Amino acid sequence: MYTYRYPHPAVTVDVALFAGAPARRRLLLVKRAAPPFAGHWALPGGFVDIDEDLEDAARRELLEETGLAAGPLRQLGTWGTPGRDPRERVISVVYLGELPAAAVPDAGSDAAEAIWCATEALPALAFDHPEIVATALRVLGEQE
Repeated sequence: MYTYRYPHPAVTVDVALFAGAPARRRLLLVKRAAPPFAGHWALPGGFVDIDEDLEDAARRELLEETGLAAGPLRQLGTWGTPGRDPRERVISVVYLGELPAAAVPDAGSDAAEAIWCATEALPALAFDHPEIVATALRVLGEQE
């Protein structure tokens, strides 16, 4: 066990996975089954295991929560504003992926539901996921 003078934040990964052409773009969302934000929609994601690579963690969480395997993923950015997660100090590395068509998700793990949602009709999202989605859409060239 390690002991340090300073507390350490937890690290999570999230996946902003989009499908379809820009005019009909859809975003993969999960309905959280557990607190915090139980019953709210969010990007698939979760905590990184201590011996796990970040991208491997993103792929694992995506598969566990939606039953879907992503193709190429790229890091979108890192979010770490204090208080973004009410459980503890959490820093999230977010991955961006695109699929040509929306495969059928199957909710699992701590997701109560998994759906594709039109980007122009997104529900309220948990955590700071609205900011993450806005950044992803900007990167994809679909938002100013």
